[in-house]
Amino acid sequence: MTKIVLLLLILLLPVSVAAQSNKRRLAAEVKAEFLHAWTGYKKYAWGHDDLKPLSKTYHDWYAQPLLMTPVDSLDTMIIMGLDEEAARTQAYILDNLSFDKDIDVQNFEITIRILGGLITNYQLTNDKRFLNLAEDLGKRLLPVFNSPTGMPYRYVNLKTGKVRNPVSNPAETGTLLLEFGALSKLTGNPVFYDKAKRALVETYNRRSKIGLVGEWINVETGQWTNTDSHISGAIDSYYEYLLKCSVLFADPDCKRMWNDSITAINKYLADEVKTEIRTELWYGHADMNTGARTDSTYGALDAFFPAVLALSGDLTRAKRLQDSSFAMWKHNDIEPEVFDYRTKTVKSAGYPLRPEIIESTYYLYHYTKDDRYLRMGEQMWRDFVKHCRTDEAYAALKSVVTKEKSDSMQSFLFAETFKYFYLLFAPPETLDFKNVVFNTEAHPIRRTW
Repeated sequence: MTKIVLLLLILLLPVSVAAQSNKRRLAAEVKAEFLHAWTGYKKYAWGHDDLKPLSKTYHDWYAQPLLMTPVDSLDTMIIMGLDEEAARTQAYILDNLSFDKDIDVQNFEITIRILGGLITNYQLTNDKRFLNLAEDLGKRLLPVFNSPTGMPYRYVNLKTGKVRNPVSNPAETGTLLLEFGALSKLTGNPVFYDKAKRALVETYNRRSKIGLVGEWINVETGQWTNTDSHISGAIDSYYEYLLKCSVLFADPDCKRMWNDSITAINKYLADEVKTEIRTELWYGHADMNTGARTDSTYGALDAFFPAVLALSGDLTRAKRLQDSSFAMWKHNDIEPEVFDYRTKTVKSAGYPLRPEIIESTYYLYHYTKDDRYLRMGEQMWRDFVKHCRTDEAYAALKSVVTKEKSDSMQSFLFAETFKYFYLLFAPPETLDFKNVVFNTEAHPIRRTW
């Protein structure tokens, strides 16, 4: 018996060693490509929000820059061990970032990218100036919650506190508690947690009788203006945060709301599609009130859901849905923004360098340790570099069909896409997965309170 065991170990060892060697090589490639894109940003867009990689100019979200790319990128540098670059970036942010600006900003995007980034940067560096910046920003964002329902307006002026745009969506009303809640725990000020949690609960309370939420809602009246229900953009991270807030804060209300919501999602949005080879699992669109199927589309943003299913413990559905996401990717060797899974046709052909399918690959590899997810990730990495790399950085695609590039490189490339590729291939001890919760911009937050 012992001889048989030894023989098996000898047979398996070369495969394991080869796999680990390949992982190290891929992790090094990801780090090198991160630096390639970062160097392009520094060369042509330093001090601004984003690089425009084709014209080699910059793009700012508002009249004055908020250092979107540096703030979003810093924790990835630290995780990758790029210490010198991280130190220079940290110093630049702390010397130059100010929120005392007369500009209207989108609360959701500023929260997930900048507030989330500052909180994680504080936890990774122990530099309290990051927490001071986060607290200052949090206070400037608080007026968004001053609606009759407690759900936030979409925009707020950082200097005056004036709010606008009352018609919002569950993603923007319900994707705030990880960041605002962590800010409360780290500063001892409960107002941030209380305001963001109320917004999340008020969104949940307006679900339909069958348990679904719609796409657009008026935060002043609480009335839905669009009743399309799905797990895609405008709703996606609302569901993500129900689960993740129950994990990070051990909040029983969030756990209950997640359990109620996933039951409705699996009943009305899940779509079993029979093919000649197998029965595929997808998640499509339905009317929030009747549950009637309205569309058979799924896309790059929906591809976050296998990660959420895996985190919830539902590995069976997570693995099946990941197979569907990867089939969508392979259809054009890169994923489209929207894909009709019944007709197998591209409905919206752009690819803005999105990370969600990589995120799900990382989660599934973490939970299963199945090398097929490494192979899946390697194929996506090869396709990603082949089609999106430019001489100075990386560029979004106008079309995954033609592979024509677009003059855009958003900060989430550094915060999410490169980070999840790297974590997939890097040694597991690179990040303590069990003790962090990633916000929807992939900023890992630790329960240090």
